[in-house]
Amino acid sequence: MRFGLRRRIPLAWCLLTRQPGRLMVALAGICFAGMLMFLQLGFRDALFDASIAIHRLFNADVVLISSTSSSSVSMEPFPKRRLFQAASRPEVESISPVRWSLLVWKNPETGSPRAILAVGFDPDDDIVNLEGLAEQKKSLQLDQRVLYDRLSRPEFGPVEDWFKSGRTVTAEVRNVRVQVDGLVELGVSFGADGNLLTSNRTFNRLLGSADGSSNSIELGLIRLAPGADPETVATALKNTLPNDVQVLTKQEFLAFEQDYWRSSTSIGFIFNLGAAMGLVVGAVVVYQILFSDVVDHLPEYATLKAMGYSSMDLVTVILQESLLLAGFGYIPAFLAGKGIYGFTRSATNLPIGMSNQMAVFVFSMIFIMCVISGLLAMGKLRDADPAEIF
Repeated sequence: MRFGLRRRIPLAWCLLTRQPGRLMVALAGICFAGMLMFLQLGFRDALFDASIAIHRLFNADVVLISSTSSSSVSMEPFPKRRLFQAASRPEVESISPVRWSLLVWKNPETGSPRAILAVGFDPDDDIVNLEGLAEQKKSLQLDQRVLYDRLSRPEFGPVEDWFKSGRTVTAEVRNVRVQVDGLVELGVSFGADGNLLTSNRTFNRLLGSADGSSNSIELGLIRLAPGADPETVATALKNTLPNDVQVLTKQEFLAFEQDYWRSSTSIGFIFNLGAAMGLVVGAVVVYQILFSDVVDHLPEYATLKAMGYSSMDLVTVILQESLLLAGFGYIPAFLAGKGIYGFTRSATNLPIGMSNQMAVFVFSMIFIMCVISGLLAMGKLRDADPAEIF
C-alpha cells in the first residue's frame, strides 16, 4: 500500500512547487552559477583555441623555433642556417623560413597605432593551408604588399570595407607604407588583435633591412617525405642541431603555445577560479533552499516516518529535489550561455562557442553541486522524529 501510494504522488515535485517564490530563487541561483561557469570556461577555451589559430594552419611536420622563445607574442630569432642544416637529413622533403613578430600598424583612417602580428614567408612556398591564399599570395612577390586578416579588430581601421569597395588601401607598418592586396581569414587571439601576411623580403624591410635580406628567422617549417615519422626525425635533429633552437613536431608546437597561456600566465588560472566560484555560489544557494525546505517540512517528514517511510526514503526525496533543481536550473543557463557566446563572438571575433563537451561538463558540475547540497541538507532529517515533534 505504501509503495503504490509513493509511486503515485510526486512528493519531491510537490515540496518544491509548494512555495514558487523559493523555487524561483533556487533556479535563479543555479542559473547564475551555470552562466558564470559557461562564461569563464568559454573564454578559457577560446583563449586556448585562438592562441593556435595560425599555428594549426601551418603546413609542416616539424618546426624549429629559438630556444629563448616563450610564445607567439615573444618569438625570438635564430640563425637561418639551422634550417638549412636540418634540410640535409634524407627524410626532409622541403623547408620554409618564416618571419614572425608583432609590429606597429597605423589605422589608415585615424593614424592610431596598434600592434599587429605580421607573418613573413616566401610566396612560392606552400606554408599555410588557407582557402583562397594560393590565388592571392602571388601579389606578395611585389615589394611592400600585404594580405590583411579580415577578422582583425575594427580598431585597425575600415580595411575590409575599403578594399571590397575597390579603394586602394595603404597603411603604415613601422613607418613603412604598405599596400593591402588581399583579404584572408586567420582569426584573432588574446595575444594579437589582428594579422598580416607578407613576403620575407617585405617583412625584413619593415624591420629596417635595405635589401630585404636577413640571416635570422623566427620559425623554420620542415615538411617530411611520405612515410617519415615526425617524432623520429625531431629526435634526430635535437641530437644534431646546436642548443640555440628547439625542435618540435607539429603537435608539440601547438602544445608549446597552449602551455604558455595555460601555465605561464595567470589568465587560465583566473578563468578556472571564476568557474569554481560560480560552482560555490550555486552550491550555497541550493543548500540554503533545501535546508530551509527540510526545516519547514519537519512535521511532514515526521509524519511520513510514522507512516512507515524509512530515513532512506526521505533521503531519496531530497535527492530527487536536487535533481529537479539541477535540470530546471540548467536549461536557462544553457540558453543564456549560447547567447553570451554569440554576442562575444560578434564583438571580439574570438572563436568562442558551445561545444558538446562543455555543455555536458557544466551540467555535470551543476548536478554534482545540487547533489552535494542535498546531502548536506539531509543532516536535518535526523530531527524528524515523530516522538519528539508530536
